[in-house]
Amino acid sequence: ATADVLTLSATPIPRTLHLSLAGIRDMSTIETPPEERLPIKTYVSEFSDELVREAIRREIDRQGQVFFLHNRVHNIDYMASYVRMLVPEANVGVAHGQMAEHQLEQAMIDFAEGRNDVLVCTTIIESGLDIPNANALIVNRADAFGLAQLYQLRGRIGRGARRAYAYLMVPSQGSLSEVAEKRLKTMLAATELGAGFQIAMKDLEIRGAGNLLGSAQSGHIHAVGFDLYTRLLREAVEAIRVRVEAGITKTEGAEPVIAGDAEDVADSAPSEPEGPTGIDIEIPANIPDEYVEDLSTRLEIYRRLGATLTIKEIDSMDREILDRFGPLPWQVLNLLYVARLRLTADRAGIGAIVREEKVIVLRFRHEVGGARRVLQRMLGPTVSVGHMHIRLDTSTISDAWEGPLMSMVEKLAEFKERLDSQLAAS
Repeated sequence: ATADVLTLSATPIPRTLHLSLAGIRDMSTIETPPEERLPIKTYVSEFSDELVREAIRREIDRQGQVFFLHNRVHNIDYMASYVRMLVPEANVGVAHGQMAEHQLEQAMIDFAEGRNDVLVCTTIIESGLDIPNANALIVNRADAFGLAQLYQLRGRIGRGARRAYAYLMVPSQGSLSEVAEKRLKTMLAATELGAGFQIAMKDLEIRGAGNLLGSAQSGHIHAVGFDLYTRLLREAVEAIRVRVEAGITKTEGAEPVIAGDAEDVADSAPSEPEGPTGIDIEIPANIPDEYVEDLSTRLEIYRRLGATLTIKEIDSMDREILDRFGPLPWQVLNLLYVARLRLTADRAGIGAIVREEKVIVLRFRHEVGGARRVLQRMLGPTVSVGHMHIRLDTSTISDAWEGPLMSMVEKLAEFKERLDSQLAAS
């Protein structure tokens, strides 16, 4: 309890970044670059003898040095011979983690002191190496590296006041995976200084939050869904923070019971504010990359949508998105539908809405008590009302179930508001 932890990272990995976004860790960003630092120019190309030769010669002509990254120890000496053949006038050194300690030390000293023009190396160079005269990086098989790793490697050059160049070499385009293409496009787009946070956000979007909190789960996390789980996690963290700041170590009092009659309501201690309703209805609800290309803009729309408190605000955002980006794709329509459903369900006292194959389950925050029979009559025979939940069988609905679900939740919200006003009057 008395230890403070400070984590420094050029590109936080998705799991670490998610812990900050969820509120488990505080986060601050340093966005001011060192004085005279220039952005690194980045190129992605199929592997080419001519391009490798030209890149090395150009750097040597301006008295600079080159990292040639080949992350395979078993044939790294062959790659060094290949570079010597392409550029005979260059002095070429080799460095990798399986070399004897004194050999590796000598290779790095020779390169740092300028006796070698090119260092053929593995990813051993990514950990804090600072050689200001090395301002060209050639990465063989860049498609095999992670996004944060590529950014970390690119940070080994351009550490002085001179322009640096990074060449990401890949096999023929048809052999690249979709994820590899996304990573390389992100590297090309994020060339400005201080792009590490942008890179990390895109990495989180591509990879997910890691196995600790990702979709590859079983048990309770799998049952409630990732979105609901992260919301519960955020609420729990916030509740703990409030208690710690207030000096409270134990919560007292019982949860109130919502019933259908005034006589069913017992006196109880006030409860903590309820969190937002969790929605897991298994429909694609997102903003496609091709609809809003800029990552920060997409994140801002998500943030604003998550912070809306009324249906009018969502309607206003609906019109704004249409005006800025054109006709809404079906995924965005689903996203707005889920946002409206969440607010309406919150008014109805519903804690979660979960779709389980052909059945949609609405779980209340509290027992419905004497209102159970009234709700059953109001909603009809297509639903089953229990003490803490309502089950809607979508197989009995001839058309799409989204409209009937919203209509049912609106009825429940209106019923709860009437009931609350009656209880307040009594």
